[in-house]
Parts: sequence; C-alpha cells; structure tokens
Amino acid sequence: MADTPATIYLKDYTPPNCLVDQVTLDISIHAGFARVAARLAMRRNPVSAGGPLKLDGEDLQLESLSLDGQPLTASAWRLEGETLVIDEVPDAFVLETVVRIDPDQNTQLSGLYRSKDGYFTQCEAQGFRRITYYPDRPDVMAKFVCTLHADKASFPVLLANGNPVAQGDEDNGRHWATWEDPFAKPAYLFACVAAKLDMVEDYYVTTSGRRVRCAVYVEPGKLDQCDHAMAAIKKSMKWDEDVFGLEMDLDHYMIVAVGDFNMGAMENKGLNIFNTKYVLARPDTATDTDYQNIDRVVAHEYFHNWTGNRVTCRDWFQLSLKEGLTVFRDQQFGMDMHSAGVTRIQEVRGLRAAQFPEDAGPMAHPIRPASYAEINNFYTATVYEKGAEVIRMIHTLIGKQAFRRGMDLYFQRHDGQAVTCEDFISAMQDASGKDLAQFQRWYNQAGTPKLVVRSQFDAAARRYTLEVTQQFPATPYEERMTKDGLPQARGPYHLPIVIGLLDGEGRELPLRLEGETSPVGTQRVLELREAQQRFVFEDVATEPVPSLLRGFSAPVLLDYPYSTAQLTHLMAYDTDAVNRWEAGQRLATGILLEGVAAIQAGKTTNDWIPQDYITALARLLGSAFVEGGDPALVAEALNPPSENVLAEQMEVVDPDAIHGARMTLLRTLARELREAFLAAYLELASDEPYSPEGEQAGRRALRNACLSYLAQLDEAGAQALVVGHFEQAGNMTDTFAALASLASLDIPARHVALDSFYSKWRDEALVVDKWLQVQALSRLPGTTADVRALMTHPAFDIRNPNKVYALVRAFCAANPKHFHGADGEGYRLAADVILQLDPMNPQVASRIARCFDRWRKFDPARQALARQQLERIRAASSLSADVAEVVGKALEA
Repeated sequence: MADTPATIYLKDYTPPNCLVDQVTLDISIHAGFARVAARLAMRRNPVSAGGPLKLDGEDLQLESLSLDGQPLTASAWRLEGETLVIDEVPDAFVLETVVRIDPDQNTQLSGLYRSKDGYFTQCEAQGFRRITYYPDRPDVMAKFVCTLHADKASFPVLLANGNPVAQGDEDNGRHWATWEDPFAKPAYLFACVAAKLDMVEDYYVTTSGRRVRCAVYVEPGKLDQCDHAMAAIKKSMKWDEDVFGLEMDLDHYMIVAVGDFNMGAMENKGLNIFNTKYVLARPDTATDTDYQNIDRVVAHEYFHNWTGNRVTCRDWFQLSLKEGLTVFRDQQFGMDMHSAGVTRIQEVRGLRAAQFPEDAGPMAHPIRPASYAEINNFYTATVYEKGAEVIRMIHTLIGKQAFRRGMDLYFQRHDGQAVTCEDFISAMQDASGKDLAQFQRWYNQAGTPKLVVRSQFDAAARRYTLEVTQQFPATPYEERMTKDGLPQARGPYHLPIVIGLLDGEGRELPLRLEGETSPVGTQRVLELREAQQRFVFEDVATEPVPSLLRGFSAPVLLDYPYSTAQLTHLMAYDTDAVNRWEAGQRLATGILLEGVAAIQAGKTTNDWIPQDYITALARLLGSAFVEGGDPALVAEALNPPSENVLAEQMEVVDPDAIHGARMTLLRTLARELREAFLAAYLELASDEPYSPEGEQAGRRALRNACLSYLAQLDEAGAQALVVGHFEQAGNMTDTFAALASLASLDIPARHVALDSFYSKWRDEALVVDKWLQVQALSRLPGTTADVRALMTHPAFDIRNPNKVYALVRAFCAANPKHFHGADGEGYRLAADVILQLDPMNPQVASRIARCFDRWRKFDPARQALARQQLERIRAASSLSADVAEVVGKALEA
C-alpha cells in the first residue's frame, strides 16, 4: 500500500532563505542522456530566518558541486531524500552544479523529456527540479541565460526563453545556441526545445511601434495547419493592447507544438509550449470547436505574459491568482471574437458539468485551498473556471472602468513580483472604492452556494419584492481542515445578482428600487451580502416574470419556483441570451427528472413529455430563420442537459434511468418535429468556402444539431441522411458530426464509416483522437468492451496523454451509462488504466482517478463495485502522491 502523501499548508509559508539573481544554464543533449551545468548567482534573503540552503531535485545524478569556484567536500553537503542541503553559505555566492539526466526515459513529461521530434520541457508546477538542483518555488525569481547543445542534423532548432544572443557550430556535427531572457521569472516558466521542426513566422507592430517577431514551430509537414494559430496570436496581442493597455514586452514570441504534453499549453516566458491540439487546424482536420479552442488557448497563454509572468504567484496556493484571472481574460476575448451569448452559455454549461460536481465531491476546495498533498491535483475546474467566475463577479460589482483601473494599479504596484490573491483584491478595492473584504470569502470557502429566491407582488401598492436567502453548507473540505486542526469558519458571500423584470407582453420593465426617485434602466446589479435580504421594486403595474442571475452573474445554484408558463415566457422574450437558454434548460431538467421517475416506476410511455415543451422548441427552431435570429444560440438551446448534469440533481443516481429518459426525450422530439428538423437541415445547407468564424459556424452548428435529432429516428431515410452527410461533408465539422451520430447507431454503415475514417486519417494523430473519442462515447451495448479492445489498437498509445484523454477519460467522464454500468466493468477498466499509467505518468493517471469522485451518489451495488476498485488502486505499491491523494480522499469522503 502506498504511503499517505505529506500535506503542505498555506499557514506554513515562509519566504525563501536564499534568492537567485542570475541563472546560467548549459544543457548538452546526447544519445541516452543530457548533461546540465547550472551556475546560480545567489544571496541571502534579508527577510528570511536564515538556515541551510536547500535545493530541490528529482531524478538527478550529481556529477560536480562547487561554491564560489571551489569544489565542495563531501562533509559540506548532503542529500535529504532528493533535496540537496548545504549548511554553510555566505551572504552572496555562486553555486555551480553539473547533473546528468535521462530525458529519453522521462515518461512523466515533466522537466526535460523526449518526444517524437525532439526534446521539450514542462516545468509547471515542479518540473524544473527534474532538470537541475534549484529552489523550485514561484517566489524565487531570476534572470535566465540558457545555452543548448545538440546534434545539428537531428535537432536543428534550439530555443529557450527570451531573445537569441549567439549561435554556432561545434565538432562532430553538433551546434549550440544561447538565449537570454531580460525579465526575472520563477523556474516554472523556464522552457527550452531542441528538435526538428518546421516554422512559420510573421510580425506584429505594437501600439508603441515595436516590431515583434511571432513564430509557430510544428512537426515537419504541418505548416499548412498553422495559419489560424498565427492569426490568433496577433488577435490576442491587439486585444490585450485595446482592452487592458498591455503590450508584448519581448522581441520574440514563439509557440512550439508537441504531441506529447500533459496539459493544453504552457505560458513559459516568450516560448509557449503547446499541445498540438491547440495549434494545428485545417478545415478538413479540425472542427469549428477546435478552431475556437485554438483562439482561446492561444489567447490564454499570451495573456499570461502579464497575468502570471510579469506578476506571478507567491506560492502555489495562489494558483487562481494567475489562472482564474487569465481564464476570465480569455473568456472576455472569446466573447468579443465570437457570439458573446453563445460563448457565455458554453462557459456556464462547462462550469455545471465539471466544477459544480467538484464542489460537491471529495476533492472539494476553494479557489485558494489551505492545503494540498500534490499540487498537480489542484489544476482544477475550481481554480480555473470558478476562479474566473470570481474575477467576473468583481468586474460586475465594480464595473468595467473601475476594473481596468484596478488592473492598471495591480501592475503598477506588483510588476516583477510574486504576490498573493489579497494583493489583487487590494488593487481592485483601492481603484474602485468598493469594500471587498467580505467578498474574499470566495477565496477561502469551498462549495457552491445556493440562492433560494421567493417573490411577492402587491398589486394595490404596485410593489414587487424579492426575498433572497443564501445557503452555504459545509463540504468535505471543511471536514478535512477541521481534522487537520484548521477549522474553517463559514459565512454569507458577497455576490452580484443581475436582474431584469419582464411584463406579460415580454417587455423589459424600468426598475426603481424602494427609496429611489426614478428608474435606473431595465437591468440592475443587486448586491447580496446577508444570509437573508429583501429587494423591493416600486411602481410595478402587473406581476412580472423575473429574469434572475443574468449572464450567470454568480456561480450559484438558483432555487426559484418558475412555472412552465414563466419559463416558456423567458425562452421567448428574455433579452439576455444566457437566461433564454437557461429557461429551456430548466424546463428540460424538470421534464427529464419526471421521465426518470416514470422509468423507475416501470412506465414505458412518454406521456411525461408535455406538448407545450415540444411546441416551444418548434418555435425556438423557427426563431433561427427570422431577421436577427441566432442559429448558434438555437443550437445550444436544442441540446438538453447532459446525463452528468442530471445526475447532480438526484440524491441517488440511476444512470440507466437517466439515459433512458434522455433518449426518450430526444427520440420523441425527433418524431414530433421531424419535418421541422428536416426543413431546417435543408435550409441551412451551404456551398460557401469554409470559414470557422461567425454566422457560418453558427449555421453549421444548428444544421448538425438537427441532424443529430434526425439520427434518433429508426428509419432508413433518416439513417441514409446521416450516411450521406458523412460521405459528402466538405469539412471536419460536418464529418465529425455525422460520425458521432453513426457511432451510436447499430447499423452496418457505422462500421463502414469508422473504418473509412480511420483509413483516411490514420496518419493525422489529432484526427485519430476524434475516432477514438466517438467510439468511447457510443451508447451502444458493448462499448466498455470496445474501449478495452481499442486500447490494444495501433492507434492507441498509453504513453500519449491525448490518446488516453480521447479514449479512456472520454469514456469515464462523459459516458456515464457505460462507465457506471451495473456489472462494474467500467470501474474495472478505469482502475486497470490508472494502475498501468501511474508509474509512467502520475499526472494523467490522477486525472482518470478523478472520474471516481462522485461514486457515493450511486446505489449500494455500484458503490460496492467502485469501492472495490478504489481499494485495489490504493493497495498498489509505490503509488504516486498524485493518485494516492485523489483515491484517498474519495474513500474517506
């Protein structure tokens, strides 16, 4: 059985006892090993308590060690585990080390590692210690110079952070290059590359007139898939200048795409390392969603140049300081570049699917946790997406202009520093004059608050009252903290409720709160600070329908007793795109939960689906074709809540009944609206040259949504339509939409399509990932066995994170019917993969293990099967801290 990983606490933070001013690295890559010589110009930290010098290391073979040019004797240093300890150092000194590492065998993909086309690095969070001995913590910021040596024919491209300063040839066909970064940075932002890559470059001229070279490096033969990423770089640079006044500060900004990468991308200063899936795109290989994701991820990593690089985190507990803020910035960019309403809907849908269950599960934590055992496990939806929602609430509470002033003040105060979440809040508070002391509970309290809202209308007094009660029950996080002697006080949150009121004709009412002399617009930001609070609106002639939490203004659960008529009214008339969509989701959720109950009661009819709902969807579909209609918004609205989201609404989850109810709803709608879906499908056909942008992408989204409904019909004509769509598609968006439908149809054309797709695209790794994914998500019987069989297919490689995510994580996280199958085979498959993967790549293994988070919500039989596999994982010897923490918390919850 693995040892329980040690817990690290925020309260124990102490400043580093030594600082690093300059790092000079010399990395020489050879067949089977690399030699790293490091020269660290260091000094005692005047604010520290002193003590011995401790340098982090992992899997390093120390070859030499000297202080101020003199080799250290064996008695002057020691290894405590893998930490290098030197008891006596002067106030200022130069430490030199030479270590040998084996990047070819580095399957963790952390530190310096080998991939198909060469050598790459990933140092966040604690990968730099796998390259050389160093105080590997974000509050140690230094200037870096890096020289790389490698075989010139095999690895002609040598890159590192900053700007190139020199290069040359060496004996035996080798060459070298030196890069210098003029900005101090923590070690987690270091990067270097030695590889055989193709490159495309362009230039961007900043507002101040500086000419910045932009370069994208990809594996040989992929330059025709780089145009969109390059365009995204330039769009991001312009947007950050226009919206936040932030210019690129280096002469070179480079993106390198690699197929073996644990994350999406990494913001290393000036040298961003990207997963290929967020760089490569061509109309026949990438979907509209892929193009949009490239936009967003490129923007996210570029925006980190300021929010994360120029101002970074003091410690890893402050991770949301950079990630939550930068996700918010990339969300705003996405809303400006694409449909604002649809972009926001997609964010909310994702938050509910991933973050809300996390808040309710064993790994629940605030956006700034008070402890962790393995920092890699806290790159979570809570830190990122909920962190972004917290920043959005500040933006809503203080307003756009004050938020910009706060950002300016934040950079003015902290440029070049490693800081805390309080420093950011302080800048926002000082710039706006808004008291945000209570707001900081969002940083320290775990869980999703619930707002219970009730309304009263006094016709005689023409008054409409909203009474709001906050509920914020404890989570497993508080239990863990209390056990650790860190009891967590809980209290009401400070949050914005954006509201509008609609009359019976669908008109927006002017809003005048009690005590005001005149209305202030038709939309208001109500500030909730108390556990219970009343808001009274004056001069309201007729009882309105409230549009609450517009734009999803706070990441909360809303309990308001909307009637079906009110929700239908909001679907038809609300001017807020998110709430129009939300009304439909609420209607569908209520209907589907009735269907679940009917199935559990043994009923086989579909009389729980009201005709009014079918009529409302028909009207919704028709709205896409009127002037001002938004096909992309209609496509989103036609997609009912996922099975995972529905599961969160049940005390005891019945995955079979949920799946049955959802499929019954889809098939009923397909039958009832067959002609409308077919007419829309035909109307939306286009022979325009492909573009992933704007209206064309929206029309394609709605057309494919109609196709997915028609695919539910057990009719030869409908099936032929799907097959024809697959065969005639002129872009990957349409091809993939048809393949996804065919993957769940038990017809001969399914196998033909899957075989032909793989045969055509077997040499395009990212397209093969799509092929794996559609099979992992199939609803057909035998899918679990199919996934296990695909793990032995030449297309699958367990060492490649993208393959594991496409096949295994897709199955475990997004195919609940089969993952939670009553025979327990889904759980067994996941455990098998985790145990096989953990010795190779603990980060990826722990992400698969997170699929067990909600195991206690299921019936006793499934709980017993899940527990058996969790215990089996926990009993493994040499289990990584990553997996041990996730599994341990799941079993203890």
